[in-house]
Amino acid sequence: MSDERYDAEQIENGRLLFAAPIDFVRGVADLKGLPPADFSEICFAGRSNVGKSSLINGLTNRKNLARSSNEPGRTRELNYFNLNDELFLVDLPGYGYARASKTEIARWTKLTLNYLRGRATLKRVFLLIDSRRGIMPADEEIMDLLDTTAVVYQIVLTKTDKLKRAERDGLIEAVLKRLKKRPAFHPVVFETSSETGDGLAELRAEIALLK
Repeated sequence: MSDERYDAEQIENGRLLFAAPIDFVRGVADLKGLPPADFSEICFAGRSNVGKSSLINGLTNRKNLARSSNEPGRTRELNYFNLNDELFLVDLPGYGYARASKTEIARWTKLTLNYLRGRATLKRVFLLIDSRRGIMPADEEIMDLLDTTAVVYQIVLTKTDKLKRAERDGLIEAVLKRLKKRPAFHPVVFETSSETGDGLAELRAEIALLK
């Protein structure tokens, strides 16, 4: 991805923000358990196994801040992280697949949807898409909800290191073309890799602008 969207000061502000202390606050299984809305917050959403935990660990330069697993659907609560008393980062349960009962899946799906509808301090949803698979029907269902509730979302393409250079060419343009008419879609798309660090500096810079 090009660095031209962000100047050196913005990149540095992002680096400094994510170099600051960050602590796990709580896992929220019911909206009554949400922490006080003391800070702005951003959240990470995406299909199960899209790489949310790995992305959070990569952004914060920590190996085990967010627990990742090869078992899809492992995150079953809204996991809150306090970034230097400036911003809440929220890791949402993955959607689309999980080894759990239908009742359990329905419970945390409802929790996520109610959170997205009603959290006034939520500034941005970063919607992760596996670059190898592209936008799938379950992703579009979440976009429909966000469009309806006017919650702004940005697309973060993950695992781009798994693609050949030729496969990466045109990825962002294809997403922009497909989603340009969606009212809550923010037309800045990120290509990232938690393995190589590609795109993380730019994503940090974008998040720092939202605090």
